[in-house]
Amino acid sequence: MSVVENKSLISELHSKYAEKAWNETFQLVRRCMDKSRGDSKPCEPLIRCLKRLHEALNVSSLSAMVSRLEMVAKQRGMGSHLSHTGTTCYLTADMFYLEVILLSGGQVEDVKVAQHGENLTSSESLLQLLRSKKFGEFSLKLEDLFSLYNIPGDNETKIKVYTALQFLGKDLQKISHLPRLLREHNVQVDMILNGRVGYLTGGKEGTPSTMEYYISPSDILLESSDSERYRVGQMALVTVEPTDTPYKLQMSSLITQPPQIDVNGLPLFIPLCDVSSEMVSACFQLKLQPPIPMFRSFFKRLGEITADADQQWAPFPQLLRMLFGEEGDNQAWDGQDASFLVPLPGRELHSYVFSGDAWSQADLNGALVCTIPFTHPAHVPPLLELLRHQCAINTLLSSCITSHRPSPDLVCELHCEVLPESNLSISLSFHQPHSDSLSVLLVNVSDSRQLTCSLFEVGSEDLSTNEYISKVLKRCMSIPVTMRALMGMLPKRTGCNGAECHPNGARVCLLYVANKRTILC
Repeated sequence: MSVVENKSLISELHSKYAEKAWNETFQLVRRCMDKSRGDSKPCEPLIRCLKRLHEALNVSSLSAMVSRLEMVAKQRGMGSHLSHTGTTCYLTADMFYLEVILLSGGQVEDVKVAQHGENLTSSESLLQLLRSKKFGEFSLKLEDLFSLYNIPGDNETKIKVYTALQFLGKDLQKISHLPRLLREHNVQVDMILNGRVGYLTGGKEGTPSTMEYYISPSDILLESSDSERYRVGQMALVTVEPTDTPYKLQMSSLITQPPQIDVNGLPLFIPLCDVSSEMVSACFQLKLQPPIPMFRSFFKRLGEITADADQQWAPFPQLLRMLFGEEGDNQAWDGQDASFLVPLPGRELHSYVFSGDAWSQADLNGALVCTIPFTHPAHVPPLLELLRHQCAINTLLSSCITSHRPSPDLVCELHCEVLPESNLSISLSFHQPHSDSLSVLLVNVSDSRQLTCSLFEVGSEDLSTNEYISKVLKRCMSIPVTMRALMGMLPKRTGCNGAECHPNGARVCLLYVANKRTILC
């Protein structure tokens, strides 16, 4: 068909349907979708057409709400039908279904979920999404429901996998409730940073269990300053994934009542046997949200806990820029030195340079981790400790990465070269003001809670400075903020007045607003 003929056809269609009601257009598209075709797959162009039509209109009637629900069902491969009263819409899948109760004006009164073999339960989260007309997020929640049965095979196999996931969730809850000493004043933050299974939210309303396992100091302030912001830390969904190799998964709780505790404060587990387990072609998985960059050496430790997987390796700064870089920072790592400007309060600027040669070494490469497979509840605590350790390193390194680049017209108060000394330590080389000698701050991250700083400078060794800087670093988990505190105290070491040289009195700036890394005092 020529361009002229195509334009003519479009003009005729515009003219033909200009005066028709939207409901007639919807019905026409639906008839085309339901029309018998040579295969069982829905016509993708028609689905996209119907989706765009729905999104262009406000849902302000019962028929419009039903149409949107039917559209979501088709997108997710679910069935849908109305009750005889026309006010209850059912979205159905093999292993679960939803009951959406509607009012005559199209408002949603209730949303209930029924898992296989379980009673209907109201879902507050799904209800609020539909009442807010957030159909995209509602569709994603249905995807989470499908992930609970993400196994090929018959319904009997899917039931086994779902049963295993349920008992895993119960054992994780038991581990979460084991007594331990608090390290943080805020109980929820303490659970996130130190809990054996993080801050665990049990699966409910047909959604997977979630574990929040790491949060930075700046994110804690962001969360507390914005009541509408929900969970800005690192999270993991507990789901399942199909495997080529069968694994033995639990079909009952593996923790005795009351639990017997080992020397590490973890429960002793009942051995997996034919009575307490089944062989299925599936395993559990931690679905990380967001994914985290992980060093090659950490992958090796990961494989010592559970199954390892093939990965695509890349220079670590490239992964950090992909995940933590500022909006619009799409430059690929080319193996050359990469320089970043970090703005600080008082119009102070720091420059941080990542050496291309140093960071391109093969043993310092990393990969982006999205999921971690495992087969036993005992794997979870050591996995979370490993993830926390990597997150602490990532938080420090990413604090030096922004979308700002040096330019001749900008004057920086501090220039630092960021070098890897090992996969657990980095060095920051810089010149002190009014000095020609080079100083080096060595940052060592033994684990997510043990961070130490050592300052090396010509003709000086001050243990109190190391102790002070270590406290600042642990408090803010930001290299630029720590370097600012260090540069502020160096001239005062001979006459410290207390307020300037103590972490509790230092003006340590923690809060990065939105995604602009604007730091507030």
